[in-house]
Amino acid sequence: MPHHIHVAKPKPKTKSGAAKPGSRKNEARLGLLKKASAKVAKAAAKLVKSAAKTPSKAASSKASKGAAKHPAHPAHPPARPARPAHPARPAHPPAHPARPGAKPASAPVVLRAPAPEKPRPRATKLPPVGEPLTKRELEQILTPAAGRGVGGEGSLKGRLVVKDGMPYLHVIGRDKRELVFLLQGPDQEVLPAYVDHKVSVTGLIKKTHNYGGTVDVRKYAAKRADAEPPAEPQVEKLRFLSPGEVEQIGSPGMGAGMRGFAAVRGALEMSGEDFILVVSNAGTRQQVTFRLGGKMPKSFRKNMGQPVQVMGVVHKESGWGGTIEVEGAEVRPADLRSMARDALEVLELEGVPDEGTPLEIRIGQALAVRIPERAGYTWAVEPTVAKRIGLREANFIAASSGPGTREFFFTPRNPGQYDVDFFLAKVFAPAQVAKTQRLTVAVRA
Repeated sequence: MPHHIHVAKPKPKTKSGAAKPGSRKNEARLGLLKKASAKVAKAAAKLVKSAAKTPSKAASSKASKGAAKHPAHPAHPPARPARPAHPARPAHPPAHPARPGAKPASAPVVLRAPAPEKPRPRATKLPPVGEPLTKRELEQILTPAAGRGVGGEGSLKGRLVVKDGMPYLHVIGRDKRELVFLLQGPDQEVLPAYVDHKVSVTGLIKKTHNYGGTVDVRKYAAKRADAEPPAEPQVEKLRFLSPGEVEQIGSPGMGAGMRGFAAVRGALEMSGEDFILVVSNAGTRQQVTFRLGGKMPKSFRKNMGQPVQVMGVVHKESGWGGTIEVEGAEVRPADLRSMARDALEVLELEGVPDEGTPLEIRIGQALAVRIPERAGYTWAVEPTVAKRIGLREANFIAASSGPGTREFFFTPRNPGQYDVDFFLAKVFAPAQVAKTQRLTVAVRA
């Protein structure tokens, strides 16, 4: 009988110290594996990211080097050539596939911080001392839209402002326009403390554009705008008027506001108790008259109507006259009359007759009209009429008491009939008329 041999089944070998399923040691190992898988997923994500940035040629070269180091086993058939990796796909798969049931690893989110603003360059070193600016170059620097590229050593004054942490000097240039200069140098960190101060800087000035430039500050001085005492009113300095300005003072409608020391010549008259000097256009509504004050001698009353030269401070308040503060006066010799009256037949009128029959006069005759005046007023005719009818003189005749009399002396040259209007106007404002009288003159050949 055959013998039956009982062969015992081999028991599965177990590692010494292996934990049984469901034990605490097994749970601890599973936790370690999960942590390892998470680390592997992070490493795989980094590989994917780096592979996406590297070109495909580098990946193929790495693959060829790996194949040379680890040749294929001869028992296995040759491996199929791998497809070229797509630039958008990962070049290397994850080293360890995730366990079934494990959560897929999410790609890490990369937060990029905003790029820091580049600080503006600061010039902390002073350049060597350059050539001083000429008066012409400084004028170009202070002129808007001119002088670009001009530079040199000089000084500027203005108001300090701060923009983007940099000090700027606002300077009032020509035509009251503002120029802006960037202040550079070692004091660039200190100058912003003097914002809204009046600052004076000295250094190398460069006009880099039409409306400003830079200043490399060597010295500076700052003063608060409200710390300055109020400016004292400056006393106007008197000056000698030139001959052209004296002529302008004597012209009607010109030189209003002019003031200075001069010598003026004219006919001496009186208006009430005041001495007046008629400089030009006597007897017309363009008469220029000055009231005499100061050291005018009272003895000049006997020289009424004579030419007098006065020296003093002349102030022409309007186009028709002003005042003279007399420092000295002297009587000049009487000028020869333009026409001698002895050889003329003179028709004299005391006052202006009422309007009615024209006054007839022949050519070659002369007409003298005397009209009493009023204090503060003077009689005058229109300049065009005075020229047409031949006004030769307008003389003031002083009275022993009260206002004087104005005499108009005419010598007509052209036949015809003329209406002569006499206006009683204010001495220093001929446009203000108080009374008007008309005289009709018929000139016969």
